[in-house]
Amino acid sequence: MKVTRAATRITMLPREFFQRDPLTCARELIGTELVWGDCSGIVVEAEAYAAIDDEAAHTFTRPSARRFIERNKAGAAYVYFNYGVHWMLNVLVKGDANGFVLIRALEPRRGAELMQRRRRVDDLHQLCSGPGKLTQALGITDRHHEMDLCADPRHCFVSNAQATFDVVADKRIGISRSAHLPWRFTLRGSPFLSRAVKQ
Repeated sequence: MKVTRAATRITMLPREFFQRDPLTCARELIGTELVWGDCSGIVVEAEAYAAIDDEAAHTFTRPSARRFIERNKAGAAYVYFNYGVHWMLNVLVKGDANGFVLIRALEPRRGAELMQRRRRVDDLHQLCSGPGKLTQALGITDRHHEMDLCADPRHCFVSNAQATFDVVADKRIGISRSAHLPWRFTLRGSPFLSRAVKQ
C-alpha cells in the first residue's frame, strides 16, 4: 500500500464525483472511506459496470435497473439481493457514461466491534472481504436502496484530498459475460481483498 499524506483534509465526496464514468469512479473510490452510521471502512476493492454494452451489468437484462438510472441522481445507492443470499451495495454513476460501481471489500476502520457482532466473525481481515460480507457487517439491506450517498454525512464516502493510492486493475470476479474486461480495481498489497490479484 502506497499512501502519502500531508495536512489531513477529509471531505465528503460530492455528487460531481459520480457525474463522470464508472471506470474513473471505481478507480478513484479506492482509498476513500465508506461511512455507514457508526461504522466505516476504507474501500480497497471495487468493480465498474457500464449501463451500455456491458453484458455483466444489470442494465443489460433488467429494465428495473434502467429505470433506476432514469429516476435517480448520481451517487444513489443501488442495493440488490444476489442469488437470494447477500445484499450488494453499488453506487450509481451518471455523467460521461452511466453505470454502477460495486463496492467489493473494505478495510474496517470504525465500529469494528459492531461489525464483528453482526458477522459473528473476529478476524478483521474477514469482516468485509467481499460484497456480501461488507453489507452484512454494515447492516445494509433493501431499506437503503435509492439512498442518496451525497447528502447525509452518516451514509457517504469521504476522502483525504492529500492521500494517493497505488491502484491495480484486473478482471472482474464471479461473472461469465464480459469477463475479460479489466474493470476490477484494488488497493495494491491490501490483505482485506475478497480475492488476491493474479500476478
